[in-house]
Amino acid sequence: MTYIVIVSIVLLITILGVYMVIENNRQKARDAEKRIFNERVKDITSLYKRKISEYVDCKLIRPKHAPKFNAIVGNFFVVQPHNDENLDRLEKVSELLLMQIGSELNKCRNNDSLDLLSEQLFLFAAELPSAGIAYNKTFYTEVLPALISRIQTPDSFESNDSSQNPDTQEGDEIEKEEQQLTQNDPPLQRHTADVAN
Repeated sequence: MTYIVIVSIVLLITILGVYMVIENNRQKARDAEKRIFNERVKDITSLYKRKISEYVDCKLIRPKHAPKFNAIVGNFFVVQPHNDENLDRLEKVSELLLMQIGSELNKCRNNDSLDLLSEQLFLFAAELPSAGIAYNKTFYTEVLPALISRIQTPDSFESNDSSQNPDTQEGDEIEKEEQQLTQNDPPLQRHTADVAN
């Protein structure tokens, strides 16, 4: 009987030891995942904030609006859970905004119309929510992409010439076709006179 009790105690101690080792390894894995997650968040936000700072330095974004632009990444996890799906969304939306501003900046440098882009970014900043709780899933999936798509300036190759206007081109083509038809058909009076002879 004593033998069974000793074996049972040894088994319990072994099981407890194995459980402690497994739980310790799980905790280390969770800590490592959290550390990797936080480092990725830090990388995304620092890159984004650095680019916004560059745009402020080149006077594209007004200094008083920089905090509103930075709130896009700063408030992302205010009401959203910390998970990989949301982290991917944060990365995509921040890259989308920076790419849109970058492409418009290149276009405006070629057009010499940086003031127009600055005005578009002013309007963009005015549309951003002021409360941190408003930065929710709906904002990042629906509202923000729509706001980003509105940061646009006219293309350089567009001209005000009426010949480039599609409606005018269509009207000109119809007019030309009518002229060709009237030139090919003899006037009605002459045609009836020919038939009478």
